[in-house]
Amino acid sequence: QVQLVESGGGEVQPGGSLRLSCSVSGFTLDSAAIGWFRQAPGKEREGVSCINAAGMGRIYLDSVKGRFTISRDNDKKLVYLQMNNLQSEDTAVYYCGTTLGLYKACVKGQQYTSWGQGTQVTVSS
Repeated sequence: QVQLVESGGGEVQPGGSLRLSCSVSGFTLDSAAIGWFRQAPGKEREGVSCINAAGMGRIYLDSVKGRFTISRDNDKKLVYLQMNNLQSEDTAVYYCGTTLGLYKACVKGQQYTSWGQGTQVTVSS
């Protein structure tokens, strides 16, 4: 059974850092792309970052480039999102998703087949 579980969210002050984790089960990380998305209240879900099945290709939302880094640990079946210099506009529920069964590459706008339940990130002074 395919499952994704996010963790690591919390509340931080502007300029702070958090590291989100996405734990996957039911498949291996080299079989699909993994993406991080976020949804703020009243806004649509937006793609934040993605790492491809080979682990070599990464894409980022323009507003997080230079601040967020996606990485993964194949043995632990974890995908991380390191978030530095967090700002109030980063406040959202963050989700990870997989393209398992469809794609191995990261392409903006592509369909994802399974999602986690989300973890809340709040940036506030």
